[in-house]
Amino acid sequence: MSFFRKTRIWYGRYERPISSFSLVFGFVFDAVTLKRVDTLWEIFWILSHIVIVGIFIILIHIKDNEIGDEKNPSKAHFWYVNILQFFFGGLLSTYLVFYFRSSDIFATWPFVLLLALAFMANESLKRHYIRFSFQISLFFLSIYSFAIFLVPVLLHKIGTQIFLLSGIISLAIIILFILVLHHYIKDEFKESKRMISLLIIGIFIIINLLYFTNLIPPIPLSLKEGSIYHSIQKNLEGNYDITKENYGWKEFFNLYKNINKIPGTAIYAYSAVFSPKDLNLTIFHEWQYYNKTQKKWITGSVVRLPVIGGRDGGFRTYSMHSNLSNGRWRVNVKTESGQIIGRIRFNILLSEIEPILMTGVKK
Repeated sequence: MSFFRKTRIWYGRYERPISSFSLVFGFVFDAVTLKRVDTLWEIFWILSHIVIVGIFIILIHIKDNEIGDEKNPSKAHFWYVNILQFFFGGLLSTYLVFYFRSSDIFATWPFVLLLALAFMANESLKRHYIRFSFQISLFFLSIYSFAIFLVPVLLHKIGTQIFLLSGIISLAIIILFILVLHHYIKDEFKESKRMISLLIIGIFIIINLLYFTNLIPPIPLSLKEGSIYHSIQKNLEGNYDITKENYGWKEFFNLYKNINKIPGTAIYAYSAVFSPKDLNLTIFHEWQYYNKTQKKWITGSVVRLPVIGGRDGGFRTYSMHSNLSNGRWRVNVKTESGQIIGRIRFNILLSEIEPILMTGVKK
């Protein structure tokens, strides 16, 4: 028995655990290695995956195969399906990493959940890979998710018009792909035409609804760091001298950390917002407090701030607020269109005793 034949048999026997391992390993690998959405390597990585996925969708359908070939390692169809699944997993894993980094999970969880469900479906619904409509719907979601952050990176702009342009480009690409595929599989396409149209329209509507309700992460922007300090002052080196309370390791486990404040003194919100090179924009610090009586968030002030793109650690800026009452507060770091880049959450505890502060530098 040849080495390749033994390998095929071995893979066919252990296909499920191998697939599960590669799923987890691929996600961890992406989380560690993928850094910025605007670098040539990251863009090439995603684009190459999309091209390979498109090629294997075509190969799966232009080659004659019989029912059950997708489970038979001796058939080419088996390998086409597995390669397609692998590269779909790589795409969705990359998107999960990038969109999660660009989101406040409590504000934009529906879209991240959509990607996560697609990621899990890619692993658990393998039997659907022989269905043309399933492949096309995942392919369209992959193209659309890519266009949402690639178009702003290329045009150095964000906003509603740019988002709509991303959608138009995605629709044009998937329609062109379907027309090419239709040339080879006219009969199969006729059977799936209605389902494919409904799935593409459905995905398009859902993503647009999420965007216009501010539930999509504002990728390619991301909040690299956000904190509350008692004082911030820019030093001669261009860095920021800060004073803050020392919470120790417990600080990492508190969603709302306590800020002890003397009445009349100011509190500072610091944010480092990443934006791709040449994508300069305006952001807002929206200071809000929670009104327990009305059971809703009330805006105390809104501060307009500039962001210049290109810095790895994010463009550093801050705002201040002095008229803070006891209770729960948050600072929404937002785009001009209202998308939430991140949130800084804290509790204000008014006190007549000045808290013990420590100094630091933000570089």
